Amino acid sequence: MELFQGSGVAIVTPFNDSGIDKPAFEMLIDYHVSNGTKALIVAGTTGESATLTSDEKRMLFEIAVKHTQGKVQVIANIGTNNTAESVSLAALAQKAGVDALLAVTPYYNKPNQRGLYAHFKAIASATDLPVILYNVPGRTVVNIDVMTVKALSEISNIAGIKEAAGDLEQVRAMIENTPENFKLYSGNDDLYYDTLALGGNGVISVSANIAPSVSQSLYDVFHRDATKAKSIQDRLDILNDVMFVGPNPVPVKCALKLKGFKGMETRLPLVSLEENETQAVEKALESFGGDTL
Repeated sequence: MELFQGSGVAIVTPFNDSGIDKPAFEMLIDYHVSNGTKALIVAGTTGESATLTSDEKRMLFEIAVKHTQGKVQVIANIGTNNTAESVSLAALAQKAGVDALLAVTPYYNKPNQRGLYAHFKAIASATDLPVILYNVPGRTVVNIDVMTVKALSEISNIAGIKEAAGDLEQVRAMIENTPENFKLYSGNDDLYYDTLALGGNGVISVSANIAPSVSQSLYDVFHRDATKAKSIQDRLDILNDVMFVGPNPVPVKCALKLKGFKGMETRLPLVSLEENETQAVEKALESFGGDTL
């Protein structure tokens, strides 16, 4: 299967008093399907994976697959810092019928490059689904080196990377050292345009939760009018700048709640924004305007 190009959303997880808010999640899915999002990345960091049980992750995968009916790609985050657990989650995700897997670099235990290679190879060997690596050293401490990514890209079903180190020279080097069909997605919303300019394939985005149509439009417009695409990036940066006034996904859930979506509370240890932070989110939404060009 060819992985998506354009805007994928790191979709939030709605909660209610009993757990996953299924109707609210389905409403979010409908919102993205109708507004041009190309892929849903389910149970990722923005989906509060750290506080989801394996059963909850499985449930989210199953709901997304059933509700999208193939209209957008469903990519399941199965990454943990325990290789055996990641392999087990990959099996659950494949059984649920997802299109691809996302696997973050192991956190806290700080493996070296040989350990990273062995970890991702074990995941890829346990499934025939496409696997997207996720490099986010700001959260995991460990960076996947370019040569490690190159070696991993030679494994047939390791098909791409979400690159969130914030280093455009590393982005360039990864693109230059991997096969043409190996996808590179920006994991930094503010570097979406710059990543496309270097030959990247799109974004896996937090802000696309709020502005799915504009986020996909940046990709569509880029290939015919780069100047206009840069202006779209500048507009999206109104949202991007405020998405980290608190820990992700607290600000984006605040924004979605302000837009009328239900189930937008977070689980401990994440807590709601302070009043001044909420006001900053409100101001950004007002400045951004509607989800159209």
